[in-house]
Amino acid sequence: MNLSVPSTDDLSARVSAVRDEHRRLFPGGASGRQPVHTVYVPADRFSRTTPADFGAEALRLLNTHTPGAGSFGGAFGLDPEIAGLVRERVAAKLAHEPIEDVRIDFEDGYGVRPDAEEDGHVAQVVEAVAAAYQVKGLPHYWGLRVKSFADGGHERAMRTLDVFLTALRERLGRLPGGFTITFPKVVAPEHVALFAEYLDRLETALGLPAGILRFEVQVETTEAIVDRDGRVGLRAIAEAAGGRMTAAHFGVFDYTAALGLPPEEQRLDHPACDFARHVMQVTLAGTGIRLSDGSTNVIPRNDGPDEVNEAWTTHAAHVRHSLRHGFYQGWDLHPAHLPSRYAAVYAYHLTGVDDVIGRVRAWHEQAAGRDGGVLDEPATIKALVARLRRAVDCGALDQSALPSPRRHLTPSPAPVSGR
Repeated sequence: MNLSVPSTDDLSARVSAVRDEHRRLFPGGASGRQPVHTVYVPADRFSRTTPADFGAEALRLLNTHTPGAGSFGGAFGLDPEIAGLVRERVAAKLAHEPIEDVRIDFEDGYGVRPDAEEDGHVAQVVEAVAAAYQVKGLPHYWGLRVKSFADGGHERAMRTLDVFLTALRERLGRLPGGFTITFPKVVAPEHVALFAEYLDRLETALGLPAGILRFEVQVETTEAIVDRDGRVGLRAIAEAAGGRMTAAHFGVFDYTAALGLPPEEQRLDHPACDFARHVMQVTLAGTGIRLSDGSTNVIPRNDGPDEVNEAWTTHAAHVRHSLRHGFYQGWDLHPAHLPSRYAAVYAYHLTGVDDVIGRVRAWHEQAAGRDGGVLDEPATIKALVARLRRAVDCGALDQSALPSPRRHLTPSPAPVSGR
């Protein structure tokens, strides 16, 4: 060597500093279970039985319009070899855990109302959440969507959150796990920073542990994609959250309307939405911030088979589009969306699952020094393992089907509703 080790110590230290800063900004993917959807329910319509009611109605629609494997497979375009298994597991899901994540909506789905009226609905929601929690009827994840800071709703948003959390603490003595706040229509990182500062103050006032109040932002403005300076907006938004941001949810209709798309083109699978999703993926990959796609606004107007099947066909196609693009979560707005959501998700996970398990098993056996060639890269195996974890978490796949040794997969345990 021409250079002694001491003569490059300063370079080594600077390399380590760059590595440490990169690890701070990009700690890796989020750990734990990700829900397959978030169901939005207007606050004035939410009750302690809402999750169960959604499941009962979804199961009724399923049994009415697809009573057997053949009709089910035809409705959702499934391979006959898996249609029966998928239907069986979707029916079980609707009966036992129809909603994985619910958001009680005080924003667009609720509207602008007098303070006294919204305060009254906050009180009703507190009682409904407390009652659902006490009978283990609260979904695994749950929370509120408050009004936007971008359009003058900031004071109402802060009031609603304060009143809700104060009353719930008095009612239950604690904040049930899985609580998340949805922060909509973000146009500037400064609003995110102010919201995070507000949560700091609220935690102190309520005696909550620091950092327990987490939130997801809704990417539904053009400024969230490209900011006023022509830079990708999401990077500054995530940094402004101060570690409280858990997810970025795409808002289809506000975003496409802002672009000037005509109403008939304001849809989840429009190429303009693909661009926004790709920006979200590239910007937030490795940050630990999860991604969720938006919603489908097509719902059946009545119980007629044409209406129901049209809604299912459109929604299932949108779910499959999201899955192909690496978005494993989306929004659902109506009980009719639950059969098509789970049918598409379960079929995605179960199609070719034996091949996935075989590839993971072969890779680990070779890594342990056994016979077999290595064709997959470690990054590919990591993605396949993540797919199996998702399948187990949502109920598409039994944990017993996972390849051995189990230490290589360590899927999240099955959730208990209303923890």
